[in-house]
Amino acid sequence: MASICVGGCGPVQFAVGVSPGDQKLKSTVAYRDGRWFSSRVAVIDVSGLIVNAQKPGLIQRGENPVSALHEKLQEASEDRRVKAVVLRLNTPGGGVTASDAMYREVLRFRQDSGKPVVALMMDVTASGGYYVACAADRIVTYPTSVVGSIGVIVQTISIKPALSKIGIQAEALTSGKNKDAGSPLSTLTDDHRRVLQGLVDDFYNRFVQVVREARPGIPQDRFAELTDGRVVSGDQAVAFGLADRAGDIYDAGDLACELAGINSADLIVYHRRLEYVGSPYAQSPSGSVNGATQVNLMQLNLTGSLPGFDAPVGVYYLWRPDLP
Repeated sequence: MASICVGGCGPVQFAVGVSPGDQKLKSTVAYRDGRWFSSRVAVIDVSGLIVNAQKPGLIQRGENPVSALHEKLQEASEDRRVKAVVLRLNTPGGGVTASDAMYREVLRFRQDSGKPVVALMMDVTASGGYYVACAADRIVTYPTSVVGSIGVIVQTISIKPALSKIGIQAEALTSGKNKDAGSPLSTLTDDHRRVLQGLVDDFYNRFVQVVREARPGIPQDRFAELTDGRVVSGDQAVAFGLADRAGDIYDAGDLACELAGINSADLIVYHRRLEYVGSPYAQSPSGSVNGATQVNLMQLNLTGSLPGFDAPVGVYYLWRPDLP
């Protein structure tokens, strides 16, 4: 779709877009077990930053990851041939509420459909991503995965001192002393810190309770250590009880079949029209944040940034090792 608008004295505008067309989910067999009319295991991806908002796309709006997860779980619930789900996670986490919403969607799917869910942790399954994984019946991890970062972060920054040096003074009129807590144009006071720390503590306790209930095998004498925000490798996650076993997409599929009480199944992937699925590793390009989660560089490229923290202001279950 293209349009040109020319006004008498106004600016020339040129807009290019792509009409969404038929965006109903399709299912494609990504790996066939060799039998006709076999059962199915649906592979559903959660990738990139977890937010309850549409991610930016190149020439059209990207997916809302929370909405996409709901839609795909609904398809898996209604498809009688789908006997289980592999929830493939490759995410550093994201918003506290968005992570909790995904967690609840998976729990609701398990309860309503009676179909088991196996979480498969890929390159990174940290913070809010691990929170979502805790909703699954079992957790499988690649040995080389980065796992954990169980914790909460509120990143603040103040540019008020820098503005003062160049003769700019910012002043906010507020209805209460804590209304501007965390504003980059104010100085963080002790009262501000107490308010924000209270939020962090509350959401952290919720996270810890989710992990405690989902992972009873974590040794009690190591629990506080393993939930202090650190990350571990996939092999370490298994040793510490954060995951059930090390493996790959096929191992996760086999475990899903075992939990569903079937011998084998085709692996299917849900996708939008025109998206190519050639193997079990295929995933929607809109499932990433401006491309992909890059482990080595951690170049997440989040939007709505503040200096030093390129994510919208908020409370996060998020692993960001590049933060000061």
